[in-house]
Amino acid sequence: MGEPVVEVRGVWKVFEGHEVLRGVSLTLPRGTTLAVMGPSGQGKTVLLRLIAGLIRPDAGEIRLFGHRIDHLREEQMLPFRRRTGFVFQTAALFDSLSVFENVAYPLREHTGLGEEEIADRVQTFLSLVGLTETEELLPAELSGGMRKRVGIARALVLEPEVVFFDEPTAGLDPTNARLVAELIAQLRTGVCDTAIVVTHDSEFAGIAADQMAILHEGQFVATGSPAEIHRSTNAAVHAFLTGELRGS
Repeated sequence: MGEPVVEVRGVWKVFEGHEVLRGVSLTLPRGTTLAVMGPSGQGKTVLLRLIAGLIRPDAGEIRLFGHRIDHLREEQMLPFRRRTGFVFQTAALFDSLSVFENVAYPLREHTGLGEEEIADRVQTFLSLVGLTETEELLPAELSGGMRKRVGIARALVLEPEVVFFDEPTAGLDPTNARLVAELIAQLRTGVCDTAIVVTHDSEFAGIAADQMAILHEGQFVATGSPAEIHRSTNAAVHAFLTGELRGS
């Protein structure tokens, strides 16, 4: 196991009196892709946003690359943002920008690269996600699966050390969902070998991740390899895997 990229220690988060996360802890070693699973409304996306420094916990500690980040101001987070990528559930593309400009955006914001190198980098990552010859299209001209892949290309273009994926297959048909799962699995062998993937799709998680954690009622009730999770005798884990506790 590599050194920890992410460390979460006793994190709590409360919204309007509701305890969304209740003392959650996890460690993500370098070289691991962790699927955080569970039904909707259990705090999966909240946890991911906390780890990415997009929101702050009410209690507990969060460390990225060995540095505590839960108390940092936005400008202090910038060095960490350059080392991480975030793929939003909706892809969060800029509607008025072409595919090329969407993927180029982080390079223009965070690097001093010239236009030729930006163009080379954008084309490389669009090719990686199977979207060559789409540079001039607008997001409205893309299918849902294509928008997700543009979002992945944009998250990868800075060559981050860790990528956070928020429900990357939400709203996709089974064929496109599998394509995205296989793409994330492929990334582990080359571009970025460390990731956290939030999902309620256990089949997708089995393809994309080598470790799983089940979040239920604000706490992890099981962690381990896919095989270990599927052998779990925990009632909440069994209910989730059999569909009795459904995500959305």
